[in-house]
Amino acid sequence: MEPDKSSSPPVTRRIAIDPVTRVEGHGKITLMLDENNHIVEARLHIVEFRGFEKFIQGRPYWEVPFLVQRLCGICPVSHQLAAAKAVDQIVGMQQLTPTATKLRRLLHFGQILQSHALHFFHLSSPDFLFGFGSNPAQRNIAGVLEHYPEIALKGVKLRKFGQQVIEAITGKRIHGTGTVPGGMNKPLTPTERDTLLADVDNILQWSGEALSLNEHIHTEHPEHRDFATLHSHFLSMTGTSGELEFYHGGLRARTADSSVIFDQFNYCDYQHILREEVRPWSYMKFPYFTALGTEQGWYRVGPLARINNCDSISTPLAENARQRFKAFGQGGLVHDTLAYHWARMIEALHCAESIHALLHDADITDTELMVDKGEHQSQGIGVIEAPRGTLFHHYQVNAEGLITQANLIVSTTSNNQAMNESIRAVANQYLDGQEITEALLNHLEVAVRAYDPCLSCATHALGKMPLQVTLQDMNGSVVDQLTKGMAGEITR
Repeated sequence: MEPDKSSSPPVTRRIAIDPVTRVEGHGKITLMLDENNHIVEARLHIVEFRGFEKFIQGRPYWEVPFLVQRLCGICPVSHQLAAAKAVDQIVGMQQLTPTATKLRRLLHFGQILQSHALHFFHLSSPDFLFGFGSNPAQRNIAGVLEHYPEIALKGVKLRKFGQQVIEAITGKRIHGTGTVPGGMNKPLTPTERDTLLADVDNILQWSGEALSLNEHIHTEHPEHRDFATLHSHFLSMTGTSGELEFYHGGLRARTADSSVIFDQFNYCDYQHILREEVRPWSYMKFPYFTALGTEQGWYRVGPLARINNCDSISTPLAENARQRFKAFGQGGLVHDTLAYHWARMIEALHCAESIHALLHDADITDTELMVDKGEHQSQGIGVIEAPRGTLFHHYQVNAEGLITQANLIVSTTSNNQAMNESIRAVANQYLDGQEITEALLNHLEVAVRAYDPCLSCATHALGKMPLQVTLQDMNGSVVDQLTKGMAGEITR
């Protein structure tokens, strides 16, 4: 929802946070203030453009899972798995072998565990351990290592373990292989399994401690309840019984008051329920529920959405934590934006428990990894729950098996409107009428970090996007500037 500027006072000052720090990718926040430092406008701008949807056109469908994972170095597995599920459909495969399915799930749990550990311990914990307005020289992972070494080292080891799971299955910790149309390309050996089993009990313990820390931080700080908080719709995947599900299930959406908008919706029909809007000041699109329109249909995804939406969690420790989370919301939905961190650690514990169970599953080292291909299809749609939320990959292919069209709705894209709303809420609550300081500006970044945005993944806007090219001399003076508008017009 755009702010009403019809009666706004004139802008006399512009402040930019460029780039937003401790997030993946490049974005900036701009504030427009009047002469009394009152906030006129606050926006999150995504200023990089990567265009994967366009340049994979013409490539063979079997290359796509490994091309699209180059979108990101933080969540490549998420893109590989979503694309692999789409490619499975293209080759006519709906059901993989039990071992291939379990290997993909194990890979996914490792990915979510390492990503969640990275986000909290490396990127967000400095804000909570030192304070939002603390000394910026200390407010970073180096400061955490110095002052809270035990917490920092456990975070490093949690992430390392998740990466070891990925490496065991794909051959590399970042940008490995693994998935192939209709299955997996190599088994997990008993030696690889045993190596992971040697550390898994510690991982369970440390995940539980990370959850306790986040739960304590949120419940013991009442001021966190209203920080950047929005009452929004939520979207996520759930299993057939409403359980928390990361790899495969149906789509569920709830309104802010917990009413169900749709449930167990077939994600292959996502185009009937979701639309995307392009705006001239960002390379990131703005998705919304079609039935509710652009103004009322925006929603949130990710850990907060998933824990709010699900009816249960299949692992006991995480389920107990979910029940405490629900009790905190007094039976309703928890809308606190900073509760994303709490929900994220519930999921990390669930991943640790699930990895533990899969490593003890006899099927995990079986060598039956492929099924025979079926009748080729002209399109494939793969949807998973990535660390940051629901991730859509949709590909169309021609008779030669070449990609003719692609559409990606990335988790951070779905949170785009919510991040902008949270920024406005913080700006109005903490910065309006104040002398702007670094400490206050970090409050805006704290709001953005809660969503764990992956800005590189999210920049795939379609259509005639605005573009500004600036030529500067060696002293930084502007020599020339061209702007291409939404309609394709060029101005100097």
